[in-house]
Amino acid sequence: MYSMLHYRTLLSIFDMSGQLLGRMFRCSAECCENPGHSMNQVHQCIDRCHTPLAKAQGLVTSELQQFQDRLTRCTMHCNDKAKDLFDSGAKEPAVRALMDSCVGSCVDEHLSLLPSMTRRLKDSLNSIAQ
Repeated sequence: MYSMLHYRTLLSIFDMSGQLLGRMFRCSAECCENPGHSMNQVHQCIDRCHTPLAKAQGLVTSELQQFQDRLTRCTMHCNDKAKDLFDSGAKEPAVRALMDSCVGSCVDEHLSLLPSMTRRLKDSLNSIAQ
């Protein structure tokens, strides 16, 4: 249930991106249909049409990069703990158990961050779409 909810939310984000993409293409086509515009004016018009989608892509990329960076930092902390345990003389099964438990906690913790991340993305994409 928890995963399905996130899946649906992510699908709605992709749907919003698709709407922005469609709007960009329609806007660009309108730029080309004005016979009174010079080639330079057409290019400027098309550039303006691409701005919302580029902004949306930047927001999604940034949000996902931050999420990935946080997860990486958490797993690196687990790696440090496992190395410290191994260096103190612990056997491999104990180190592996610590690593499995720690990484599992990282994943659980970061899964709990998905609702707020998807909410931020939806809000940001909604503001761009308008």
